Amino acid sequence: MRRFQTFQDLFKRYRRPGDLVFAGLFCLLALFLFVMLPQETQWVKRTKLFAQPAFWPAVSVGAMLLFSLLHLFGALVSDRIPGRGAEVLAWLKSVEYAGWFMAYVLMVPVVGYLAGSVVFACVLAWRLGYRSARWLLTATVFAVTVVVVFKSLLQVKIPAGQVYELLPAGALRTFLMTYL
Repeated sequence: MRRFQTFQDLFKRYRRPGDLVFAGLFCLLALFLFVMLPQETQWVKRTKLFAQPAFWPAVSVGAMLLFSLLHLFGALVSDRIPGRGAEVLAWLKSVEYAGWFMAYVLMVPVVGYLAGSVVFACVLAWRLGYRSARWLLTATVFAVTVVVVFKSLLQVKIPAGQVYELLPAGALRTFLMTYL
């Protein structure tokens, strides 16, 4: 049984609504990397081609640029599929979670790893629609467990928050700064 009737069927492209936008953005990224290549790598005199520091980055970025241009060309000549705006909007929605993570990263040095993790887990649970006390308690227990595992058991060195410096000097402050 043959799956492809003609040679054209073998190479038929099945586009998605956001393909043109993705191809354009990826082509711009590849072009940017290609332009920045001379500032990031160098060609050393009297060195074999394959040993050059810039050779493999140039090959990979050059291939990336070539294939992104081919992808962009294919997206431009393909039939239009409605729904590009909705597809791009779905991509942008995922950027929200990168923003949440960046807020968490900025919050931890100020309020501390424990408080930052608890607040982050609870706010994200609330944002995702888990708004009952049961789910907020689950998020809190999860955050505390993560902090205990990372700081105490794995001994990951995460700086204490600035808020801990407001506590009076003593054993409690030292414990909180070291383990929580």
